[in-house]
Amino acid sequence: MTFFFHPVKSLFLQKKNLKVYIETYGCQMNVADSELIASLLKEKGYSLSEGYEDADLILVNTCSIRENAEQRVRGRLKLFGSLKRKNPDLVVGVVGCMAQRLKDQLILEEKSVSLVVGPDQYRQLPELIESARNGQAVVQAILSSSETYDDIVPVRYDGNGISAFVSIMRGCQNMCSYCIVPYVRGGERSRDPESILSEIQTLKDENYKEVTLIGQNVDSYIFHGQETLNFHALLEKVALRFPDMWIRFSTNHPKDLNDHLLEVMSRFPNICKSIHLPVQSGSTTVLERMKRGYTRDWYLDRIQAIRRILPECTISTDVMVGFSGETDEEHLDTLSLMEAVSYDFAFMFKYSERSGTWASRHMKDDVPEKSKVERLNQVIALQGKVSERVKKEDIGKVFDVLVEGVSKRSTQQYFGRTSGNKVVVFPKGNVNKGDFTRVLITSCTSATLIGEIYEQ
Repeated sequence: MTFFFHPVKSLFLQKKNLKVYIETYGCQMNVADSELIASLLKEKGYSLSEGYEDADLILVNTCSIRENAEQRVRGRLKLFGSLKRKNPDLVVGVVGCMAQRLKDQLILEEKSVSLVVGPDQYRQLPELIESARNGQAVVQAILSSSETYDDIVPVRYDGNGISAFVSIMRGCQNMCSYCIVPYVRGGERSRDPESILSEIQTLKDENYKEVTLIGQNVDSYIFHGQETLNFHALLEKVALRFPDMWIRFSTNHPKDLNDHLLEVMSRFPNICKSIHLPVQSGSTTVLERMKRGYTRDWYLDRIQAIRRILPECTISTDVMVGFSGETDEEHLDTLSLMEAVSYDFAFMFKYSERSGTWASRHMKDDVPEKSKVERLNQVIALQGKVSERVKKEDIGKVFDVLVEGVSKRSTQQYFGRTSGNKVVVFPKGNVNKGDFTRVLITSCTSATLIGEIYEQ
């Protein structure tokens, strides 16, 4: 998955005058999980409201992928601890990946925390909350080989009412040497396709215009029912059932991305032409140490397949610098690959060793911090140049755009996204939020396309 380290808008729920606040950090899966939690609590009679200062219960849905993500959470727990000192009846809970990784260590280290629940135990949350409220320190962090929450309709509390995430699977078993996800999310479990279609139908009935099918590695989706369904077959089913909705998905794995998926994408105009294909490194030797399961040449072959079958498709990626043993030459391999691919955008990080991973047990985090920072800055600078160049190539083109809302910079402008996931800003004209419209691109910044509604 792609990870974003900022809290989404927070949530309150109420039951018998009790309020609970949920703050979410991490990837799209965590956002979806918070919506599951909201649904589970709502089924028990809770209702939604806003704010956290007067909360009776605080839940922090956490990410463990990088150290700074956990440090952000610990900072918030200190804040919530100050609230608890003023209100001893306040219950503070940690859920999600950090809860799964640290378990009772969180209770010992964070004095404000009395509830720790891993991502496969959310069905028990209402009962566990009551135990914590009665003064017990509660830790429930057992991974499941079957839990997919496929019978729960999420409560969409932070969206724009237009786009929504739909989880199609849980877990990961690629076991990349640097990654903590398999240890905190468990093995892969694919969701019943009928429950996926039912959830999307509910979204359509609520006038949503776009869904993103999410999983740690969507290419690994496979469901064994009356028929065996893999990901490209599922995607085709969704596209056929909902021709008026835009369909996105994330994230792909380079070792599993096949031409069948690309060909399905090419046949359906409502499948968005955007692929997130994390490379992590452009060096085959680094990729081997990362246990990624592909080489530089294999990755570039997949890029060529995308360009051949989907010439208008945008490609984004994740890049990590400073992994164990990375040399200057290996770093240059990453820079040259980025230049060769010309990504539309990228998420770029320096390696952060995570306790419990294969790399932490068997490899040294031996690239100096100064070198990591220098390499990351080089990657960011290169991608900035590439992104600007790619955006300038869009000037004069006309794109279909889904209008998402009013621009932050001007109430007289809308912003939206193209099928290729490019942000476009344009004067409002006669369209409304949630409409599809055509926009002629007239200029750009390094991050945004600027245009005007195209009148034929």
